[in-house]
Amino acid sequence: MKKMPTLCIAAAMLAGCNPNKYPYDASGTFEATEVIVSAETSGRLQWFSVEEGDRLEAGEEIGLIDTIQLYLSKRQLQASRQAVGSRTLDIPRQIAALEQQIATQQHEKERIERLIAADAANTKQLDDINSSIAVLERQLAAQTESLQSSNKSISGEMSGVEAQIASVEDRIQRSRIKSPIQGTVLVKYAEESEFTSTGMPLFKVADLDQMILRAYVTSGELTQLKIGQQVKVHTDFGDNQSREYTGTVSWISDQAEFTPKTIQTKDERENLVYAVKIAVENDGYIKIGMYADVTF
Repeated sequence: MKKMPTLCIAAAMLAGCNPNKYPYDASGTFEATEVIVSAETSGRLQWFSVEEGDRLEAGEEIGLIDTIQLYLSKRQLQASRQAVGSRTLDIPRQIAALEQQIATQQHEKERIERLIAADAANTKQLDDINSSIAVLERQLAAQTESLQSSNKSISGEMSGVEAQIASVEDRIQRSRIKSPIQGTVLVKYAEESEFTSTGMPLFKVADLDQMILRAYVTSGELTQLKIGQQVKVHTDFGDNQSREYTGTVSWISDQAEFTPKTIQTKDERENLVYAVKIAVENDGYIKIGMYADVTF
């Protein structure tokens, strides 16, 4: 019985001697933006230079899936493109002879018209030359149309080959393994020289520079929060060790949910809470899954 006052004094220092009094406004755990990078093509990993804990830059190339067959397919398609292109018809050159014949007939027509004007020729000669010019012009139009149709068909065939080449080039690019974000490698799922298939996970990377604290608040506390607001975040390292950080509210849920069993709120009797995300700059001490408390 003599120990009770001492215990009450200690409890009062921590929680105002009120067992329901929680010293922080909210509590939660840290998360990070995690991305699982999977193989986008099938083949053997020719090289895969990444280890758990490595720091990667966005777009950094760290591996390559075998592209030999893709390269050979590209070479074959390029040869096909060259062969198709060689069949393209030179229309001006093909119709040059007919155009020359028409030009000659036109000169002859002009000569006959001058002779008729001088009463040195009859109109039958003019009718014959006009008929000859009309036939040549129809032949020229038909040949031009035929040549244009052939070239159009060849152009369509060429476009198909170009599309196939672009598809192979895209697959070659997808064979290059790159980090989609700047971050730290958390897990490595494959090793160099292993065979991979499309969709097979290769590694997991996370942005650990900007951590996200997911905390929960009651409906009554929502009036104290808004997007962009700065709050105090107190991390729990165990053994009564803690660090204080400044966080920024980046998201507030618009739907209530039941209180997670591992989360404490200022009023633990509240059954419905709202999730909030708080962005915190990591100084290297904050880890994924670490607990933290928040004061508004």
